Amino acid sequence: MTAPPSPWDPANWMTELAKAQQGMLHAFATPMPSFFQAANDAPGTDRRFAADAWRNHPGFDAMARNYLSYAKVLCDSIDASPADARSKAQAQFALRQVLDALSPANCLATNPEALQLALETGGVSLAEGMQQFIQDVAKGRISMTDDQAFEVGRNVATTPGSVVFENELMQLIQYTPATAKVHQRPLVIVPPCINKFYILDLQPENSLVAHSVAQGHTVFLVSWRNVSAAQGHLGWDDYLEQGVIAAIDTALAISGSDQVNALGFCVGGTLLACAMGVLSARGEDKVSSMTLLTTMLDFTDTGEIGLLVDEQLVARREAAIGQGGLLKGRELAQVFAALRANDLIWPYVVNGYLKGKAPPAFDLLFWNGDDTNLPGPMYCWYLRNAYLENKLCEPGATVQCGQAVDFGDIDVPAFLYASRDDHIVPWQTAYQSTGLLGGDITFVLGASGHIAGVINPPAKGKRNHWVGKVRDEPQAWLDAAESVPGSWWPAWSKWLAKHAGAQIAAPKKPGSRKFPALEPAPGRYVKEKAP
Repeated sequence: MTAPPSPWDPANWMTELAKAQQGMLHAFATPMPSFFQAANDAPGTDRRFAADAWRNHPGFDAMARNYLSYAKVLCDSIDASPADARSKAQAQFALRQVLDALSPANCLATNPEALQLALETGGVSLAEGMQQFIQDVAKGRISMTDDQAFEVGRNVATTPGSVVFENELMQLIQYTPATAKVHQRPLVIVPPCINKFYILDLQPENSLVAHSVAQGHTVFLVSWRNVSAAQGHLGWDDYLEQGVIAAIDTALAISGSDQVNALGFCVGGTLLACAMGVLSARGEDKVSSMTLLTTMLDFTDTGEIGLLVDEQLVARREAAIGQGGLLKGRELAQVFAALRANDLIWPYVVNGYLKGKAPPAFDLLFWNGDDTNLPGPMYCWYLRNAYLENKLCEPGATVQCGQAVDFGDIDVPAFLYASRDDHIVPWQTAYQSTGLLGGDITFVLGASGHIAGVINPPAKGKRNHWVGKVRDEPQAWLDAAESVPGSWWPAWSKWLAKHAGAQIAAPKKPGSRKFPALEPAPGRYVKEKAP
């Protein structure tokens, strides 16, 4: 995927936005014909216009109402068009980018909150906003959090452990036991390679890694390298062989166990399932159970991301980097931000540049801004075989590591988790994996989105999740499912313990004679910044 045209590029957004808004300012401020007005176009229902400043002045209130009404008319016109569903969805996505950018809230002259603050501070807010804008231009991205508040290994990714294996693609971390006894079978975690692993180990109170260690599991975790040009030749098979399978083999060698339990998150789950398909084809029974968190194996419905993928785009990417090169992490970050521009772009523009407010310290957004590159051949293979042609779910349709992969051959118990409001992995798509895998399936649906749904520690007492017997269709499952308050982590921990083997004495030191500790966790690879 390449980034869509980027009106939020810090180097040019102000100029382009000003040009567009100069032409539309009069239109937004001019009362619309009454038949365009909609009862639900009240600005107070949209958080961009929720502040009292919008309602205290009739002109700004009318501007917000007219903007919302125009937006609704344009969106409705696309829905009423005779185009096919995919074309409509693509047009809606493109229109939303334009409409979000042209919001009156995004321009100083049409934002009463920013104007009022400028008057109250004697222009200090504008000066501070300009300073932040200049700093962001230098960084090449919009600041979402206080980057100086966090440091990997100091106050994020702090669970104690050691790197016990490394190759050119990944480091394997073994975490220090927190209990006197541990389960015989270790847990191998495969995080997504498009982000740094520490989303699973942000801080002690919201760390899935620390939680798993506290439950008596010997945890091994793959820390993917932030690849540079030297690794630009690596392909999908390398991520399976040198990544997932190497991690499983190393964990088995160190622990002396007969099998491991394995967990994959997002594309890490896709990699894990493919690796297990390879192992099954080889007749190697190395994994006792598999956990997939917000993972797609069937790419029939990929949500809005899929709207950006077509044959022409994939062919261009293959020509540019398919034989070698890098997909820069910044490109992926722009794509994901565009899916939720009113959450991940424009609020930071308004608060930072128009109001001069420094972004608060937030560990999740610090992680979100820590970009990770991908090798071109690996990315292009994934883009074509998953998003474009949807071959992964077809038995034997792909050859990976020399093996025809069939997910139906993966005959191990599987715990599948999805998030109900996930905009990256639609939960109904994640549910389709229940019909692809060969083992006993447990499916759990959590509240919230792609990240917040997963990172939901029990102590917080937040949200809820749904459990129920697997059925043929996702909606039928949800209709019959039971809502359970709180985090899904305890349900998973209870399930995992059944497959983790007997309790044995915790290892006294990390690694083994063949795999000695190389350096303390979190290791070097996770600290490498995208070049």
